[in-house]
Amino acid sequence: MAFGGGGNKGVKNDINVTPLVDVCLVLLIIFMVITPMLQRGKPVKLPSAHKIDEEKSTDPIVVSMTLQKEMYVESDRVNDADLIEKVKAAIEKEPTRKVLFKADTALTVGDVRPVMNNLKLAGSGGVGLGVEQEKK
Repeated sequence: MAFGGGGNKGVKNDINVTPLVDVCLVLLIIFMVITPMLQRGKPVKLPSAHKIDEEKSTDPIVVSMTLQKEMYVESDRVNDADLIEKVKAAIEKEPTRKVLFKADTALTVGDVRPVMNNLKLAGSGGVGLGVEQEKK
């Protein structure tokens, strides 16, 4: 509580909201900066699905294939040989980890199938496909 100056030597009962607003604005700025960094893999336009499995397991290895047929493991660009090496190394560190493959919806099966075979050769037990849930 603050004591007022001037002639009225009483106690001030006002709440000073300026520090609260300052803290809220700082938190807002922090969240605005951090949120884009939380997205993993490269942004691609995913196909839609009726039902999506909400399996709670370990954090998957995200492999992305863009419309230009560029391959990324998490956010690192790789070629076919490096893809197998990186995924194999990640699986050796944590054998229960799954692989999530995100491919652009405009790609054909002929574009995607060799990558899935390479992921299988890397030792992944199964490859999950990234999809977006259809809006009702």
